[in-house]
Amino acid sequence: MSEDMIPVHEQDPMPFECCSKNPCFNECCRDLNQALTPYDILRLKRNLGLSSQGFLKRYTAFHYGPGSGLPIVEFKSNPATGHKCPFVTSKGCSVYADRPGSCRLYPLARAIVMDRETKEVNEYFALIEEPHCKGFGKKTNLTVREWMDGQEVEFHNLHNDKLMELISLKNKILPGTLDGAQSDQFYLALYDQDEFRTQIFEQNILKDFNLPDSFLQTLKTDDEALMDFGIAWVKNMLFGIELNIKE
Repeated sequence: MSEDMIPVHEQDPMPFECCSKNPCFNECCRDLNQALTPYDILRLKRNLGLSSQGFLKRYTAFHYGPGSGLPIVEFKSNPATGHKCPFVTSKGCSVYADRPGSCRLYPLARAIVMDRETKEVNEYFALIEEPHCKGFGKKTNLTVREWMDGQEVEFHNLHNDKLMELISLKNKILPGTLDGAQSDQFYLALYDQDEFRTQIFEQNILKDFNLPDSFLQTLKTDDEALMDFGIAWVKNMLFGIELNIKE
């Protein structure tokens, strides 16, 4: 843990408040180098009424991790705007209801540790104090947990933890760099969700799997179900883990 990170417990007071009256308002949305998770992209593309491919082409750039081959998707960097987030305005975030999980948690850092035997997940938190941020020292009468509840991070954490579990599994089973086809499968199923759906229903990429019709119908309309299935499909394609889909 770096020196500017202060460990906190979820029942500790949350000494932080972000609001338009702070002199640093919007500064954390500039000089941005922000990775996006699949769930971030799902929420943002729906907010904007775009397909996943339309959103990815317009707002993001991606590269493959040099040591892992895993896709890393980030907001496009724009030096002309000081590398600011494409959705920040003078009044704040224009997609606030569907902002990424890392924006919701800031200035908290979160780490999870899973017990190998019980599978219980424990959370650990720290405050990130950066010089530009003037939101610290405010009295909100909220605990860290209550503050997080107000930021509605639950669904982001839920889906992002599934991604972290998949990456951890990859590092155990396939350490090193994925080949190009494997990386493309990972990107397709988790990031380019609408194209994944198209390939399922128009190109029949699941023809070798005996999936219930009712489940397939769910995948046509339920983005979250499709994301979960994408993780299961990647586990099958990369690691040979059998798909276990029930009626």
